[in-house]
Amino acid sequence: MLGPLRSRARERPRATVAVLSVVGYALVIGTFAGAIPASVFPDLTNAQVNLFSHAIAAINTTATVLLLLGWKWIRAGEVEKHRKAMGAAFSLIMVFLVLYLSKIGGGGTKELVGAPDPIYYAYLLMLAIHIILSVVAVPVVLYALVLGLTHSPRELRLETPHKKVGRVAAGSWILSLSMGVLTYVILNWIYGYEFTAGTGM
Repeated sequence: MLGPLRSRARERPRATVAVLSVVGYALVIGTFAGAIPASVFPDLTNAQVNLFSHAIAAINTTATVLLLLGWKWIRAGEVEKHRKAMGAAFSLIMVFLVLYLSKIGGGGTKELVGAPDPIYYAYLLMLAIHIILSVVAVPVVLYALVLGLTHSPRELRLETPHKKVGRVAAGSWILSLSMGVLTYVILNWIYGYEFTAGTGM
């Protein structure tokens, strides 16, 4: 089963990325819009929403470290270490997506309160950067991943734009995750927050 799928993705990487991107966007938009039935999500208490937030922050921090290591290793020519680090980072992001959608759909979100205006607006700016990069980076990250999974190291160097695309993907991904972790710290550990109802409540 994987053989034909891999061959198809190799032959049509952009089409594969387009399909995967649409599915990802549909899941996120559907969750926020309430289009996905509430029964799909767990019914979370506020304490559980906090627990999910902490878990998501830990996942994103670990993924950021893996991305930085992967970047370092490929620059040093350690291709296998790079491949494993990037694959592990992507796997963690898939776990993040499940937890994030469950938190939004089954519990809700939190809003920053009690912060001085300069901090509040800086928080909103960082949150906006995080969200925008998360949205924009999806097809770029998927393109780099699809190329990496369907080509040999030699083919990636000589026959694909993997190096160029991967640089953009990793850079935007690292910045997005870093902004996400920073806003998490501000919201959960420095200032106060209020819970807002989720789509699944």
